Amino acid sequence: MDKLFIALRFIAYTGVFYMAYKRKSQTILIFAAMLLGAEIGYLFPEASKNLKVLSSIFLKLIKCIIAPLLFSTLVVGIAGHSNIKQIGRMGWKSLVYFEIVTTIALFIGLFAINITKAGVGIDITKIQSTTDIPKFEKQTGADILLHIFPENIAKSIAEGQVLQIVIFSILFGIGLAMVREEKRKPMLDFCESLSEVMFKFTHIIMHYAPIGVGAAIAYTVGGLGLDILWNLLQLLVTLYGALIVFMLLVFVPVGLIIKLPFKKFISAISEPVALAFATTSSEAALPGAMEAMESIGVPRKIVAFVMPTGYSFNLDGTTLYLSLASVFVAQAAGIELSFSQQLLMVFTLMLTSKGVAGVPRASMVILLGSVAAFNLPTEPVFVIMGIDALMDMARTSVNVIGNCLASVVVAKWEGEFKPSLNENN
Repeated sequence: MDKLFIALRFIAYTGVFYMAYKRKSQTILIFAAMLLGAEIGYLFPEASKNLKVLSSIFLKLIKCIIAPLLFSTLVVGIAGHSNIKQIGRMGWKSLVYFEIVTTIALFIGLFAINITKAGVGIDITKIQSTTDIPKFEKQTGADILLHIFPENIAKSIAEGQVLQIVIFSILFGIGLAMVREEKRKPMLDFCESLSEVMFKFTHIIMHYAPIGVGAAIAYTVGGLGLDILWNLLQLLVTLYGALIVFMLLVFVPVGLIIKLPFKKFISAISEPVALAFATTSSEAALPGAMEAMESIGVPRKIVAFVMPTGYSFNLDGTTLYLSLASVFVAQAAGIELSFSQQLLMVFTLMLTSKGVAGVPRASMVILLGSVAAFNLPTEPVFVIMGIDALMDMARTSVNVIGNCLASVVVAKWEGEFKPSLNENN
């Protein structure tokens, strides 16, 4: 009877894979791979430990994207609007709003994971016995401050120092914006091309994601048992709950303050948000979201500036997830982070979370970088990978909602929001 149930489950998995193939749905495919990986890990615990190499390949491919993707997207975001005087007022208003909202998101993420403690109780000793885990060494404030700034960008790239790459990219983008048009354009064109290539590069890697995720969950369940799934469920519920709280405590009050026409706004964003949820890609929803905001009265010039900028600097769902996931990693490793260390982590994430938008599950890149920056073990990231697709749906949707709302906020702030002009649209 047990063999019959196992056979039926594998037939069901085959059906899900076929459905994903027919629909060309990466999300369904990853979800099916996760279920199949858990099954393999449960049935063949010893053999599944050998699957770690497949998930390690995926992680290595993700890591190799960090430097070029961060550099190209940040430089284009900063230098792409080279008339600094013209965009200055709109720029500082947008950035002030972005930073306030994303900072609140980070703190809500920290608050949620410290309440649920979803990572506490995970036994990773078996993983640690076969893997070289970096030790968590205390650093002085001066050490941490010096570590932020690069002395050799090639060295920073080679060592995967995400924060140093971000600082270099920001300064490079500002410098590029200050040079003459004929000098700026070739470099800007190169960065735009590099950004597009890295997006395609990432899409190619994501075709391997089901194998990497399936192997990761098989390795995790095989090494730690099914008890780990309880922690995964806790983490998933924590994220969804925190995102709901964030929208209720931030988006709704902001909407009330600016007198947002909620009914029209929700109707306008429903399609791009649904697309973001299904594809787990903010980039896929961007054209529709921009058109939707213009249809409800946000001027095109504001939409064209605020929304693309927001996709680099206003990733509300992603920043909340990053703070939550980083502390989850520390909890899973049995490392107690003090409140001051968590505040420092918030500051680091405020910088490292900028510049990576539009790529499905690209936040894994930033999570790995943040974990490495604080000398935390990377093994708990394998645990998170098992349900990352499910979490990505929620955080990507919140990213899209946040950027749509930001365009209305800036339009209202500029006194240029005119819904009456599009009343019949």
